[in-house]
Amino acid sequence: MLALLWNASACVRSYLRSHMPTNRLVDWLRTPGGMRWAVPVAVVAIPAYLFAMSICATLVERGGPRFLNCLVGVFAWNSIKFAVLGLWAPVRTLTRWLAKCGDLDG
Repeated sequence: MLALLWNASACVRSYLRSHMPTNRLVDWLRTPGGMRWAVPVAVVAIPAYLFAMSICATLVERGGPRFLNCLVGVFAWNSIKFAVLGLWAPVRTLTRWLAKCGDLDG
């Protein structure tokens, strides 16, 4: 049973990694070439996702279709994902720069 769950979760993760647009964007932004774009993309994406989330939540509160609650969760998750990336990118860039400077000194 555990092996079945493990394999199923691996398949789901593989599907989500390869087909969901924000996961593909985050994967690209984690590369050395995309790291310089991580903070600007996060600055634009976080407010956009939060705004879309608030619109969907307002529509649900005013009697709109209940399936919009799923979009509220997806928008919240994506805004968190880009917020973490936006905070993590400068730290990673700084550590790479310090590691490069350390290699030059030795």
